[in-house]
Amino acid sequence: MAIHKILRRSLSAEKRSTEVPNGHLAVYIGESEKKRFVIPLSYLNHPYFQELLCQAEEEFGFHHPMGGLTIPCSEDLFVELTYRLSRV
Repeated sequence: MAIHKILRRSLSAEKRSTEVPNGHLAVYIGESEKKRFVIPLSYLNHPYFQELLCQAEEEFGFHHPMGGLTIPCSEDLFVELTYRLSRV
């Protein structure tokens, strides 16, 4: 599935800091249990993704408890959004 090539989730806590390739960003997604995803930086310019960033700012401000960018949305919504962005 193409989405898995674009949207890579790191499964190992030990590799998290080294598994972010150039031009990508690690984000934490979820409402209660957070999962780590690696996305292309180009997604940050899209209006739909910017809306998620505004929600993250409202909820967390500039303090992100996971140590990275935390976005408060469901994993299903995030996967659907990134799938759509990958097709643009």
